[in-house]
Amino acid sequence: MECEELRVLLHRYVDGELPPALRREVEAHTERCAECRQIVRQEQGWQQAIRRAGTYYAAPDLVRQRIASMTRSAARPVTAPRWQGWAMAASLLLAVALSSGVTAYVVAPPSGESVAEEVTASHVRSLMADHLTDVASSDQHTVKPWFHGKLDFAPPVEDLAADGYPLIGGRLDYLEHRAVAALVYRHAQHPINLFIFPSGGADSAPRASVDNGYNILHWTAGGMAFWAVSDLNAAELADFARLLRARG
Repeated sequence: MECEELRVLLHRYVDGELPPALRREVEAHTERCAECRQIVRQEQGWQQAIRRAGTYYAAPDLVRQRIASMTRSAARPVTAPRWQGWAMAASLLLAVALSSGVTAYVVAPPSGESVAEEVTASHVRSLMADHLTDVASSDQHTVKPWFHGKLDFAPPVEDLAADGYPLIGGRLDYLEHRAVAALVYRHAQHPINLFIFPSGGADSAPRASVDNGYNILHWTAGGMAFWAVSDLNAAELADFARLLRARG
């Protein structure tokens, strides 16, 4: 196993999602590679910190009150016909199921928000581990071919140096349960991570969001999904996206 292969599998390894044979390959590699061993330890520390600071949600008061009320009703002596008793039990089960659905809706963010959180986490990890690039180059004709054979798609690579957003390299990353391309740009001293992977959706204009102080832009074009994230201000990140889309 090579270093770049391990980094694609890193999240699944730390989450315990790899099959035993592949997990042993990762562990054998980290035994002989100090750099990858450090990256794995940092990822494990990051995951533990998130778990310690995890947020837990209680069911809404209205749902709790309705369940309690129905539970009290179900506990009363049954004088009604048998079918009504079964109906009451069915209603109670339905209420519990609905409350679970409400709770799941409250806790689980829409899929777009989930990807935005993954994008932000990957951006932060690349800065913490000092691992912005696997291939460091400002030449798009060097960066684009580097992805050949490493991904099952060819990401578009543009250099915007003349517009103040030079390309500084690329790397493999992992989002949405798949390997993706991460292109790295810079504006002044601010790095920009641009994640690219295939999308079955129609072309869409950029949509802005903010996660933990980082500005994010997401759009689709030419069968690809683009996610740009940076600590740049929103106007400069929007300018970056505009320039990039104009080249497409």
